[in-house]
Amino acid sequence: MNFTDMLRAAGAQNQSMLCVGLDPEPSRFPGAWRGDAQRIYEFCAAIVDATADLVVAFKPQIAYFAAHRAEDQLEQLMAHMRVRAPQVPIILDAKRGDIGSTAEQYAREAFERYGADAVTLSPFMGWDSVKPYLEYPGKGAFLLCRTSNPGGDDLQNQRLASVDGQPLLYEHVAQLAQGPWNLNGQLGLVVGATYPAEIERVRAIAPTVPLLIPGVGAQGGDALATVRAGWRPDGPIIVNSSRAILYASSGDDFAEAARREAMKTRDVLQAARP
Repeated sequence: MNFTDMLRAAGAQNQSMLCVGLDPEPSRFPGAWRGDAQRIYEFCAAIVDATADLVVAFKPQIAYFAAHRAEDQLEQLMAHMRVRAPQVPIILDAKRGDIGSTAEQYAREAFERYGADAVTLSPFMGWDSVKPYLEYPGKGAFLLCRTSNPGGDDLQNQRLASVDGQPLLYEHVAQLAQGPWNLNGQLGLVVGATYPAEIERVRAIAPTVPLLIPGVGAQGGDALATVRAGWRPDGPIIVNSSRAILYASSGDDFAEAARREAMKTRDVLQAARP
């Protein structure tokens, strides 16, 4: 089963478009765990156990582990997710973007060391920075397209000289992902929930590729507008929420609170489908 098949199956089984982002910050851990980076695995595993039947994907962000020398805990967490939620695809949020043998090593890290089903990539070094990831059959890769941060305008909203008019840079990335770069149907796009009009524009250009949409929850993205702009019967969306779910409670009931918040968000997203 390839990544897109896993995504569709998990969405149908859990009736969900929600992705829980696993961005562990020990300074925000509950009670006696607060500040203890050795608890990263335990904290994230508790979140996974509490939400596994509510999500379409999990998205661990590698920097939150690497900053605390917790890559071994990330490996442990990946193994736990495979046992606890084998039907749920895992997107490693790494935003890699290099070429040649370096890209090959990053792809090996994502898919062989960590066993991810998909990875996030920066496409701005071109095709040869993406190609090594697509050489892993069945794996997915999400290209940064129109991101949720205000600084995305600095590059993504710039116009390009082109024989086809003057597309914005993010529109060109969407065209590549829908067309010539998507050789085996492995590509998706990252589009921020804080820009619903741009989600709609990306979806018009790339009607069938999966969209990974961060920014709902703590970043303030509108869940209803996000789904209405991005969801299509043949184009799955993965709407990510991290901090609003992970830190729904600072007490010992953090996992139960995370489940309640995830269920609420999942239901809001489902209700917004046309």
